[in-house]
Amino acid sequence: MSTHDVDDGTGGLDASIQYELDRPQNVGQGMIDSLNDFKAFRIAAPFFGMADTIALGAVFAVAGCGGPLIPFSAGRVDATEAGPETVPEPQQDLASHTEAFRRQGFTPTEMIGLVACGHTLGGVRQVDFPLVVTDTEDVLQTFDTTTNFDNAVVSEYLQNTTENILVVGPNVTTRSDFRIFSSDGNVTMQSFLSSDTFNETCGALIGRMINTVPNGVTLTEPISEPFDYVVSEPLFSYRNGTLSMATTLRVINPSDNPSRTITLLWADRQGSSCPSTGCTSPSTSLQQVVFSLIGNIQGLTGTRYSFNATINATTSLSKFWFEINENDGSDPVVVDNGGSGFVIEQDTIFIDNSRSENLFLSSSFTDIRKVVVAVRGDASSSVSITTFDPNSSASTPPYVLTVTTTELQLDESNPSEGGFTFFTANVSETVNFLNIVANVAGTSYTQENFDMTVVNFPFVTL
Repeated sequence: MSTHDVDDGTGGLDASIQYELDRPQNVGQGMIDSLNDFKAFRIAAPFFGMADTIALGAVFAVAGCGGPLIPFSAGRVDATEAGPETVPEPQQDLASHTEAFRRQGFTPTEMIGLVACGHTLGGVRQVDFPLVVTDTEDVLQTFDTTTNFDNAVVSEYLQNTTENILVVGPNVTTRSDFRIFSSDGNVTMQSFLSSDTFNETCGALIGRMINTVPNGVTLTEPISEPFDYVVSEPLFSYRNGTLSMATTLRVINPSDNPSRTITLLWADRQGSSCPSTGCTSPSTSLQQVVFSLIGNIQGLTGTRYSFNATINATTSLSKFWFEINENDGSDPVVVDNGGSGFVIEQDTIFIDNSRSENLFLSSSFTDIRKVVVAVRGDASSSVSITTFDPNSSASTPPYVLTVTTTELQLDESNPSEGGFTFFTANVSETVNFLNIVANVAGTSYTQENFDMTVVNFPFVTL
């Protein structure tokens, strides 16, 4: 984020680092390794930009090493070119560092805090900075003696026991940490001897750092607590006159109640609620949710309830919602997206989950997806899919998404049925859909942002 200029509002955490790795100030295998890790994460979270992924990586790194939980906001916009060469370097003098941090939006005191917070982890690699680590036998000089996010970098400095090479290194010119730490007579560093003060300050400063974005970019409200309920992408299929919809509801921290029942309800396309006997479906199974690092730190538990509803294909559905009944005399809890329900915008086109397949081509040892799209229309309809591949073909940064539009063909293996015609195309297993567009009898229909990571196609070897 050091590309930010508080004076004109440009730069910040925008992933421009991908285009800046040829600069001496960004030297090191760690930059490339981190971006490669982030690239892999985006395969599982395809609608996440690289800048948001870098910010989330910082949140996980700090928490995973024992530091404070930093609230995460999304919405960063990835840059398409390099930013200015403004990363502070260890050979620069104190005035240069003070001005660099001012330009990024931080005071001299906050500069001390950011360097201390940043240097509680990691170190300096000899191969990257031979003028700093002059001993060729010394592969890595760490900033302190612990591997945790803690204030050891502070206490060791104040006790004169530090081996931080940016404080006591043989090259006086590159003792940047010493110049910064001592710039206010060690007043700020003395305050960081309190672990609580150190963690509180670091959480606030790193939070500000990852939320530093160019003017015109608006981030979401901080996401510091999990949603009570999460609904998965609904998956549809049509066979033998019946429309099926599969989805799940994740419930956070549910009480241990074996009598609990959760019911899926829906309204037809005319918007009227169906009779209770005809538009409800009980959960078919449940499983315990496995949380990642942050959830485990917060002590979260969760249960995911699965549903597979059979729906009248003619009346179809316009929205769905859930009722949670503890069966203890209390009123049921309605999960309905704030009163609007979870809306199904259209039912003219959808990926048919039961007819689509994952295919393994044994001749070439490649995995592909046979995607089948159901269309309420005849063979004169036209269907196309626009996909992007988060698994960029580039072996090194920058990682730019590949966007492709593919025309679907009539699926001869799935004859028309019940007013539906089926179209198909083979795509890479790593792609995700930006949209499906169909022209049916002169009317255009679109399904957008379909997350393929939730799809569970059957697997076939050819």
